[in-house]
Amino acid sequence: MTERLDWAYESPVEEGFIEQLVGLGFSYVPASELDKERESQREVVLEGRLRAALQRLNPWLDENNLRKVIREVTHLEATSLMEANEQFHDKVVNYLSVQQDLGKGKKNQTVKIIDFDDPASNEFVVTNQFRVNTPTGTIIPDIVVFVNGIPLAVIECKSPTITNPQAQAIKQLIRYWEQAERLFHYNLCVIATCNEQSQYATIGARARHFGEWKDPYPLKVADVGESPTRQDVLVAGMFSKTNLLDLLRNFVVYEPEGGRTIKKLARYQQFRATNKAIDRILSAKTPRERGGVVWATQGSGKSITMVYLSVKLRRIEQLENPTIIVVTDRTDLDTQISKTFLRCGFPNPQQAKTVKELRELLQAGSGRTIMTTIQKFEEYVDESGSRVLNEAHNIYALVDESHRTNYGGLAANMRAALPNACFLAFTGTPIDKDDKSTVATFGPYIDKYTIQQAVDDGATVPIFYQGRLTDMHVQGESLDKLFDRMFQEYSEDDRERIKKRYATEEAITGAPQRIRKICMDIIDHYETHIAPNGFKAQIVAINREAAALYKEILDELNGPESVIIFSGGNDDEDRLKQYHLSKEQQKLYIERFKKPLKEDKLAFLICVDMLLTGFDAPIEQVMYLDKPLKEHNLLQAIARTNRTYDGKSYGLIIDYYGVSGFLKQALSIFTDADVQGALKPIDSELPRLQTRHRSAMRFFDYIRKDDIEACMKVLEPEDVRNEFDVAFKKFAESMDMVMPNPAAIPYREDLKFLGKVRQYAKQRFRDPEMDISDCGEKVKQLIKEHLIAQKIEILHDPVDILSSKFKKKLDEAQSDEAKASEMEHAIKHEIRVKLQENPVYYTSLRERLEQILANYKQRRIDDKEKAEQLQKLIDELRNRSKTIEDEGFEPHEYPFYQLIKQEMWSEYENNDDIKELTRTLLAEIDNLFVIEWTQKEDVKREMRSRLKKKLRISRCDREKVEWLPGEIVKLAEVHFRK
Repeated sequence: MTERLDWAYESPVEEGFIEQLVGLGFSYVPASELDKERESQREVVLEGRLRAALQRLNPWLDENNLRKVIREVTHLEATSLMEANEQFHDKVVNYLSVQQDLGKGKKNQTVKIIDFDDPASNEFVVTNQFRVNTPTGTIIPDIVVFVNGIPLAVIECKSPTITNPQAQAIKQLIRYWEQAERLFHYNLCVIATCNEQSQYATIGARARHFGEWKDPYPLKVADVGESPTRQDVLVAGMFSKTNLLDLLRNFVVYEPEGGRTIKKLARYQQFRATNKAIDRILSAKTPRERGGVVWATQGSGKSITMVYLSVKLRRIEQLENPTIIVVTDRTDLDTQISKTFLRCGFPNPQQAKTVKELRELLQAGSGRTIMTTIQKFEEYVDESGSRVLNEAHNIYALVDESHRTNYGGLAANMRAALPNACFLAFTGTPIDKDDKSTVATFGPYIDKYTIQQAVDDGATVPIFYQGRLTDMHVQGESLDKLFDRMFQEYSEDDRERIKKRYATEEAITGAPQRIRKICMDIIDHYETHIAPNGFKAQIVAINREAAALYKEILDELNGPESVIIFSGGNDDEDRLKQYHLSKEQQKLYIERFKKPLKEDKLAFLICVDMLLTGFDAPIEQVMYLDKPLKEHNLLQAIARTNRTYDGKSYGLIIDYYGVSGFLKQALSIFTDADVQGALKPIDSELPRLQTRHRSAMRFFDYIRKDDIEACMKVLEPEDVRNEFDVAFKKFAESMDMVMPNPAAIPYREDLKFLGKVRQYAKQRFRDPEMDISDCGEKVKQLIKEHLIAQKIEILHDPVDILSSKFKKKLDEAQSDEAKASEMEHAIKHEIRVKLQENPVYYTSLRERLEQILANYKQRRIDDKEKAEQLQKLIDELRNRSKTIEDEGFEPHEYPFYQLIKQEMWSEYENNDDIKELTRTLLAEIDNLFVIEWTQKEDVKREMRSRLKKKLRISRCDREKVEWLPGEIVKLAEVHFRK
C-alpha cells in the first residue's frame, strides 16, 4: 500500500490485514468510492463490477442474458440465509445456464460468474468500513473481500489490548449475519481476528466452531515472514487467490444435521492433505508413485476429507472423468461413509451391495463413485483366466483404515482386479515405526494430523485415564498372585478347585465375583461423575461370556439401562442367545444410545469387539475398559470418547484390566511424537485446577466477599464481565471434572462465592450468557444449594421492566449509581428481546439510550440525572399501548405501520395515507397465514409477490419495491406465526 491511510492509525490490525491482501494482489478501494457504485447502502453486490466480470469471462453474452444473470445472482429466492447461501454456492461452482444463439441455433450456454481455472481473470477487491443498511440499523464490518463484485468474506478486527477480543469479534459477526442476511447470502467465510489470534468459520457457526488456519500450504510458515502472527498465517493460507477460489470451489459442503443444514468449510489439515494428495497424483513419475497414506486422527474429519478429495479428483480434466472407489473393511463403516457422501451432496455415490454388483460397477466404464467393502473383492477369474476387472489408469481407490485388512488375500484380490489403479490410504492411527507393509503397499505418508494437533485445535477433546480397583487388575500380575488376592476369603481346597476352573487370565477376568465388584464401582463412578452431566458410557468386556455377566449383574444391582451388542453365533448357548440382536435391532439401540440422556435412558453399551472402531457417538464420555488392548486397537478404542459435544471437555478411560499401568509398552510400536497426548493420567488435571482457580478469583482480590454491590461494580464493564465469565467457566469445568474427588474440597467455598456473584451479575446485567445452566451438573448443584441456603432467589427470567416487581427492585437500590445501572441493563434487555417485534421503534430506543450513556461517560450528567433520563424511557415503554391505541392500530399491526412510515415518509406527506397503505398490505396477505406457513417457501413467495404488486401501484420507490416485501414478510413471521 503506497500510503498510510487515516483509518490505519485507529486500527493497526485492520491495516495489517488489508496490506497483506494487497501484497497478494488484491486492490484496495475505500468504502466511500464503492458507495458511489451502489444505488443505496442496502445493496451488497457491486453490480457494476459483476457486470464487467461477466462480460470479461463470457464475452458472447448479449445484453438481455447479461441482465438475467445479474438478476439471478442479486435476487436469490430463498426462505432462509442458509438456503440462499447454498443456492448461490451451487450457481457459482456449477455455473449458470442461459439460452442464446452463438451461430448454431438457440442452445443452453454455460455462464461463468468466477473463473476458477484462471484466478488472474477475476477481480479481487478489499475494502473497509463497508456500511450496510438494514431495517434494524446499520452494520459496518471492518473488512469485506469481493471477487467480481461479490462479497465472499467478512472480517471483524479487534485490538489485541482489549479483553476477550476474539469473543467480541465473533459475537459481532453473529449479530451481523442475523441483522444483515443479504450480505451473507454470498459468504464463503467470516474471520474474527486480533492479529495474535485469528479464527474463521461459516455462517450459522457457534463460537466453539471458529478455528485457526495454522498452515499456509503450499507455503511454509517461514515463507510468510519472520515470526508471523496467526493472522499472517491465516491470510497467507486462506486468501492467496488460488487458495481462496480452491476453498470456494472444492472445500464447501452443506450437511443436514438434526433438522437443519450445517455449512462446513475445510479445516487447514483437510485442505492440506487433499491438495498434497492431488499434487502427488499429478507429479508422480510412475503410476505406482501416485499413492500414499493420509493419517488424520480419529474424530478430526477423516470422512469429510475423503469427500473433499473425491470432489477435487472429479473436477481435474487431465484425470479424464476418473472412477473413485471408497473401500472400507466393515459393512457398518461402508454404510456410514456412504451416508456421509450423500449428506454432503456428493453426486451419485453407488454402494455395491453384492460381489456381483461390485464387478458390474467396476466394468461399466469410468466416472462412477463406488462404495464397497474389501471383502467384496473375492477372488475372480474370467473365462480367459484373467483376474482383471478394469485396467484403467484413472481409477482412484480411497482405502479407509488401511492397516487392518490390506496385506492379505483380499487386498491382493483388489489389486489384481485393478492393476493400474492409484491406492490412497486413510488411517485414524499412525503407522508403526517398524511397519514396512503400509508404506510398501500404499507409499509414504502424504500428510499427518496427529493426536495432539487435533486436541490443540479443538477438533477432538483430550482423553484422560484412571486405573480403579487396582487390586482387580489382571495385566502384569502372575496367576498365583491374582488368585491369592481375589479369592482370599475362600478355603485352600476351594481355591485349588477354583484355580483349576479359572486357569487363564481370560477366565480370571471373567470371574463372577470380580465382575460384581467392578459393576458396583462402575455404577458408583457413573452416577457420581458422568450421569450428572448427561453423558453415556461403553463397557468393554474380555469376551462374550463376560459381557453377558456384566449385563446380568448390572441389572441385578438396578444399574443404569444397558444393552449388549456383539456378534452372535449359531452354536451359542441359550444364555448368550438371549442377547442376540438383528442388524435392525442393533441399529435401533445405537440410535437410542446417541440421544441425550434426558430423552433416552439407555446409558451403557456393553461390547467385546464391535463398536471399538468406526463407531461415532459424541455423547459417549467414558469407556470402562476390562480387556487387554494395545497398539492400533487401543488407540482406536479409546478414540470412541474423543468426539466433541456440548458441555464435554474431555473423554475418560476407566481401566479395570491394568492396561494403563503398561501404557508405554502398549504403544511402543509407535514413535513417541506420534502418540504424544493420546492418554493423560487424570491426576494431571489438578495443577490446571489450581491455575484456573487463581484466574477466576483475581477479579475480587481487594473486595470483601459479602459486598455484592462492589462485585457488581467490578463486572459493570462488558469486557471485564466477559473475561470473568471465561475464567469462571474454565474453573467450573476443572471442578466438574475433579468432583467429587477430595482434591476439590479446598476450592468448594470459592466456587460457591463465584457462582453467587455470577447469578447476581446475570440478574443485574440481564446477561443470558452468565446463567449457571451452562456449568456441569455437579457444579450447578453445589451453587444452587449455596444460593438457596443464602436465601438468594434464583430467577430463570429477568424481572419484567414493566412490572411492579421491577419498581420494587429499584426502590431497594442502595444508591443512584446502583439504580441507574439496574435501569440501564433492563432497557438494554428489553431492546434485545423485542427488537425483532418492532425493529423501527426499538432501534430508535437503542439510539436514545446510547446517547444517554455517552453523556454519562463524558460526565455531562451524573448518576441522578442518568437515572431520571432512563426513567423517562421506561415511562415511554409503559405508555406504548396507549400510543398504539391513539394511532388506531392493534399492537401486532403497529410495527408494520412504523416500518412502512420509516421507509416511505418522503413519498407520502399525509400520515393517514401511510396508515391506509399499511392496512391494505396486511389485508393482501392475511388469508395466507395458514398453519406452519413460516416453514412453507411457496407461501412466503406468494406473499412477497402480492406485496410487490400492491407496492408497484403505490408511490413506493422502484428500488424499495424489490426489498421491502421481504422485510414485511420477516416481520409477519414474528407476529403471525401459527
